[in-house]
Amino acid sequence: MRKLILSFIAVLAVAALVVSCQSSSKDVRDEARTSVETGVQPANPSPNVTPNQAAPTAPTGPTTVMAFEETTFEFGTVQEGEKVTHTYKFKNTGKEPLVISNAQGSCGCTVPQWSKEPVAPGASGSVTVEFNSKNKNGKRNQKVTLTANTDPPQTFLYLTGEVVGGESAQPQIQVNN
Repeated sequence: MRKLILSFIAVLAVAALVVSCQSSSKDVRDEARTSVETGVQPANPSPNVTPNQAAPTAPTGPTTVMAFEETTFEFGTVQEGEKVTHTYKFKNTGKEPLVISNAQGSCGCTVPQWSKEPVAPGASGSVTVEFNSKNKNGKRNQKVTLTANTDPPQTFLYLTGEVVGGESAQPQIQVNN
């Protein structure tokens, strides 16, 4: 009989925990839904909710057009450890100032640099990308994501080629004595 009572209490405790977790997450979902629908963040967001790393948002306001001379640069074959740098040139062919709000490489080895100043309609600009091949080997397709007031807001630039040499390229031979 005692086991039955303890089992019953355990079931009640688990049920209470499940119900409280569901109502808590329902509140969080309701707050998120409200902020998405209205564009207004809740005044007191739940303290136990951590915001996700969202993709950078495009600048608000009118959009424009960014036309690149090229979006892919083939760097050929380089030795492991070499740095490859390429400048991508573009022109603002739209009617509004162009604002690049963010540029992000696909990994820490690919670093973009760009002007933070708006590019006037008809004016040109550039994005310089450096790829560090240290500890890399084989075919590479490095991507940079630009976020700007364009439609769509993301534009992709690519550095492609092959990295050879270095210790990671040497075959490992094991000798049994």
